[in-house]
Amino acid sequence: MNDLLMLTPEQMRRIEPYFPLSRGVPRVDDRRVLSGMLFVIRNGLRWRDAPAGYGPHKTIYNRFIRWSRLSVFNRILAELAAQGGGTDKLMIEPLTSRRTAQRPVCLKRGSIPMYWT
Repeated sequence: MNDLLMLTPEQMRRIEPYFPLSRGVPRVDDRRVLSGMLFVIRNGLRWRDAPAGYGPHKTIYNRFIRWSRLSVFNRILAELAAQGGGTDKLMIEPLTSRRTAQRPVCLKRGSIPMYWT
């Protein structure tokens, strides 16, 4: 588990206040699961391709969906941006450098494919 991306205790301490409270049942380690989420998203992987060191991929996925619906990530990013101090620029790196859209293709028997532009 040494080669896995893991959030530091300091990073976790800063964002823990924004996590929802547990409903009686202790949760799986938040640090490990959140690190797994970041690893999957950063590397553009499918959830099931997350390394086993982060825990079950279903746990990582379910918590990501649940926390997304509760706007946990939005609150964390907004608060960290507010604490960041006065900067002139805010840069967010997209997951992909170019958006590709599906284009309909018109095909008739014996014709050359024509693509919408």
